[in-house]
Amino acid sequence: MKPTHGLVPYTGILSLDPQIDHVGTMTMSVRDNALLLEVIAGPDGHDSRQMKVVTHPYSQMLDGGVAGLRIGVLREGFGHPNSEADVDAKVRTAARLFKKMGAAVEEVSAPLHLMAGAIFTPIAVEGALHTLAAGDSVGIGRPDVYATSLMDYHRDWARHLDAMPPLLKAFIMLGKCMQKDFGHRYYGKASNLIPTLTVAYDAVLKVYDLLLMPTTPIKASKLPSLGASLEERAERSVDMVANTLPFDLTHHPAMNVPCGMSDGLPVGMMLVGRCHAEPTLYRAAYAFEQAHDWKAA
Repeated sequence: MKPTHGLVPYTGILSLDPQIDHVGTMTMSVRDNALLLEVIAGPDGHDSRQMKVVTHPYSQMLDGGVAGLRIGVLREGFGHPNSEADVDAKVRTAARLFKKMGAAVEEVSAPLHLMAGAIFTPIAVEGALHTLAAGDSVGIGRPDVYATSLMDYHRDWARHLDAMPPLLKAFIMLGKCMQKDFGHRYYGKASNLIPTLTVAYDAVLKVYDLLLMPTTPIKASKLPSLGASLEERAERSVDMVANTLPFDLTHHPAMNVPCGMSDGLPVGMMLVGRCHAEPTLYRAAYAFEQAHDWKAA
């Protein structure tokens, strides 16, 4: 589960960029996930990302099934240039199961979904430069509790970038080049586009309770070899995020639910809801989990 932005405090965690930082839960079952979120969610009095936090007794809100829920199957979440046909097929089969279980399931469209990567890139690149490199992995300027030991440990690490992983070095170099040639223009432009992207999803979520799509367009891939090129390393690092990174920007909650196996590897279905609608996500995920043995599908 990637909860609504700020639902879980980020205090003490190494940051990338405050606009996209989230803390989530990973468990073996939906019930365990709901219980864990119940424990860690809520304001801690320190994290400035936390505004208008709404919590629920998630583990007590799993029952009720999906009858009456409206689920929109996001057209743009399928058929990416690197999408695997078996992944798309397994997720569409999962959508049909929701329909058999009583949900209203229809295809919907949000064309800006395909532009999210272009919006995300300047924010992530400059975030890596300013928070990780220049900001000693923590950054400054927020009324938070600062992990000074972490800041001390990473002090001046930008002077030792040759020891860093190749992709991180490339990100920081790209951020530096962007800053040199354009200042912070593209970070600002990308940030200004986030509300437009958010409204595009909210317009669909006014009609539908949940959006449904593959979590990743591909199954798990092998790690690059030690001698792999920078291009291959970069591709392996970002070729799975087309459907996930948009909701880091817009702050909607999103949950991965395993929905089948292919070639011995799991396929994930992602459900996305309105902000602070985690109970709806859990109710749908729990109903699906009870009705479907994904390991045998």
